[in-house]
Amino acid sequence: MHTAVLVIDVQQGLCEGPDAAHDCPGTIARINVVTHRARAAGVPVFFIQHESSAGYLAHDSREWQLATGLKVQAGDRRIRKTTPDAFLRTDLHEALQTLGVQDLVVCGMHSEFCVDTTIRKALALGYPVVLVSDAHTSAGNAAIGPQQVIAHHNVTLTNISSFGPKVTAVEHNQVRFWGDRR
Repeated sequence: MHTAVLVIDVQQGLCEGPDAAHDCPGTIARINVVTHRARAAGVPVFFIQHESSAGYLAHDSREWQLATGLKVQAGDRRIRKTTPDAFLRTDLHEALQTLGVQDLVVCGMHSEFCVDTTIRKALALGYPVVLVSDAHTSAGNAAIGPQQVIAHHNVTLTNISSFGPKVTAVEHNQVRFWGDRR
């Protein structure tokens, strides 16, 4: 097994209210397509969940739960994290090594925080990354809107060359897994 899918922070609290990420239903639908195809090809799926020590996104709170509509299977793995980096102070890297994972497919929320940070750390650890270009999202910020954040990260992350491994951005319907017969 050489590939794993990381679904980063697709949690209920990030999909609702005035600060909800852009196009959560569409993003979740595209993630579900990728994870369904991954499972069919025998590729492990990891759901990463951010948590705070109290309040918003506190462990086991309603907001901390995986988002409504996200399809999760019993064999999927879950990783709890407390920083934007899904590798920092978690067992993610060890779990990937145990499975013999050599490259990653990444999607999720928020493009400019946890998706970006986790991808950069993955590169530093030697993992080439496929960024699912239409299956990561953001709420935007005071300077730029969510679509601009998404587009910026699709371009910026694919232009990083200093780590050795690279990021390739592809749309959800173009993600390929070994053994995928589409």
